[in-house]
Amino acid sequence: MSNPQKGKGAPAGKGAAKGKKAPAAGKKVENDIGEDTLQAVILADSFETRFNPFTLETPRCLLPLANTPLIEYTLEFLAMAGVAEIYIYCGAHTAEVEEYILSSKWHPNTSVASPFKYVEIVKTTARSVGDALRDLDGRDTISGDFLLVHGDLVSNLPIDEALAKHRARRIKDKNAIMTMILRAGGLGEHRTKSKGITPVFVVDPTQDRCVHYEEMNPLQAHKYVDLDELVLKEHKNIEIRTDLIDCGIDICTPDILALWAESFDYEVQRRHFLHGVLKDFELNGKTIHTEIVEDRYAARVFNLQSYDSVSKDVLGRWAYPLVPDSNLVAGQNYKFERGSLYKEDGVMLARTCKAGKKTVLGKGTSVGDGSVISNSIIGRGCQIGKNVTIKDAYIWDDVVIGDGSKIDRAIIANEASIGENCTIHPGALISYKVRISANTIIRESQRITRAKRKIDSYDGDDEEEDVPSDPAIVGEEGAGYEFLDADEYPDDDGDASAFHASLIYSTAHLNLSSASISTLSSEPSDDGLAPNAGSRHASFTSLLSDEGESNNEGFHHDAVQGLLDALRENADFDSAKLEFMGLRLSNNANDHQIRRAIAVAFSKRIAQLVEGEKMDASKATASSLATSGAVKFLKNVALSTGAEEDAVDFISCLQKDLVHRANGPVILAALCQKLYLAEVVTEEQLLAWWDECEGLEEEDAEMRDVRGKTEVFVKWLREAESESEEESSDDE
Repeated sequence: MSNPQKGKGAPAGKGAAKGKKAPAAGKKVENDIGEDTLQAVILADSFETRFNPFTLETPRCLLPLANTPLIEYTLEFLAMAGVAEIYIYCGAHTAEVEEYILSSKWHPNTSVASPFKYVEIVKTTARSVGDALRDLDGRDTISGDFLLVHGDLVSNLPIDEALAKHRARRIKDKNAIMTMILRAGGLGEHRTKSKGITPVFVVDPTQDRCVHYEEMNPLQAHKYVDLDELVLKEHKNIEIRTDLIDCGIDICTPDILALWAESFDYEVQRRHFLHGVLKDFELNGKTIHTEIVEDRYAARVFNLQSYDSVSKDVLGRWAYPLVPDSNLVAGQNYKFERGSLYKEDGVMLARTCKAGKKTVLGKGTSVGDGSVISNSIIGRGCQIGKNVTIKDAYIWDDVVIGDGSKIDRAIIANEASIGENCTIHPGALISYKVRISANTIIRESQRITRAKRKIDSYDGDDEEEDVPSDPAIVGEEGAGYEFLDADEYPDDDGDASAFHASLIYSTAHLNLSSASISTLSSEPSDDGLAPNAGSRHASFTSLLSDEGESNNEGFHHDAVQGLLDALRENADFDSAKLEFMGLRLSNNANDHQIRRAIAVAFSKRIAQLVEGEKMDASKATASSLATSGAVKFLKNVALSTGAEEDAVDFISCLQKDLVHRANGPVILAALCQKLYLAEVVTEEQLLAWWDECEGLEEEDAEMRDVRGKTEVFVKWLREAESESEEESSDDE
């Protein structure tokens, strides 16, 4: 395959953002940029935390993929597309992104080799894509057509033809505001297809126009697309496409920013914006078009499963010239050797070690005698001891691995240290500078970090504190602790909890199997730790709870996020139910796990309202339960059987989650009262839960304290019950 032209310059002309300042880089130079100047907006913040704990310390766009920061692939794509001006939107870790860009070949103020005329790093407090685009609209920096992409895009796709068609349509019809570039992925399984939810694009092929969009769950009772009859009248030829891969490349006009600004309910690009604009066509008259490509490569690294898939694709040279031996970053000197081995100069391999195919070895890395490395990416400066086995793993820079250790389908970040004879089971995520003692076993899907934890300060500014290491996790001489999500984390910081709630991450579909790039599983092996590598359902899902029982953390994280989105957006719970039940089926979640996820989502949302918006606990609870279909969802899903033990379990899940929240006692009291009034739980079920707590010989002090405020309501129930019995006796 020939190497596409890089750094293709746009016609010189007048700047779109005249006089704007790029951070720490001086004023933008005025140019005579013509009408056809192409601008680009990179969403460098994913507004999610799917890559935690790594993204606690490093922005996602700077995480390495095949030993090259993700944003390098995105910027290479934009350079090949002939983009002249770039706006990089950052939320978290803005300073790190700015420092990286200013020291790279991309910033025109610091590098004469930059193919771009103007690059600006935009710091924003946005918490969603919608917030970022509304902010962009207010800045008035976009003057014409622009590309909207994410900072995790890997693509060798030429867009000249799609851009020409877009501009031709725009000249004929000013209402043609956007063209989505989509890849045809076939009807079968494809490694970069989204798992679970299927995007459905309804297109008119005669006009290359998208006329309807929705997302379909395999568990929907009725698997059909709900089309307006006007669509069928106006479009004689339509195609319903479920085979398309959305790689997140949109060619836009400034008009789309006005639509985002007008609708504050829009938070995400497809499920909200695209669906809403198409649905309201009669009101806005705006049309959105598609460019469906059959070849070349384009994919987003939007979760851990896609991180593995795209890594494998890059090593397989599907994304050429975006391959290691193209040496995209200054100082790299990878060579492509026989057996699909990518190796830099300065790698030291012992005579009896083996480095298999589709493996990358960075500069300064040494591998000891008897060690075997296969289907893995090893960064720079790593020290790998003797008789080490590394399979399907991602080892970043300056990692030390002791003799005799085994690492299978795990990610180990910079400067981490693994002692001798350790076993790292599939799915483990070992973050920066973590130290694991010798002879330690890291179970499947454990996430270990040394990151500081945010705490409240009296002056209102965020502060951080060190978290002590947990010897039970990392060993006596280790350093690190197990990372838990905000909904499980014993942290009273309400603001931090609210922040993490909008960035909830998922590892439910992460799979690094050597057998198949897109295999998934939630079934544990006989030892309860490592999944079957050859299973179609092998995954990075955690299967052990704090109590040692099956816990299915992958399901929990995704389910909580989906319900939180529905509560936060005041969305109809019918759609949330479809996604929730799809997650249940794909993860084989049991009834307790279902109740736990629902309890955590509701208690977490109420805590956000109480802490973040200073709302009264009773009003916050009523507001959450008032969400369309929420009460029905609780009755039909959380407590579908109506059994007393199920209700007791559900209230206990609420109690356990609220132990870790600052206003837990008042929220639990409000929840018990509102659930009773909404007839979600009965008087008998509430009293049974209370009696069960009272009957515990050694009830945890925190569990006892969090139900303290509920005692008044329980006494009222008992008195009402007593009065009812007396009245019944009198009647008789």
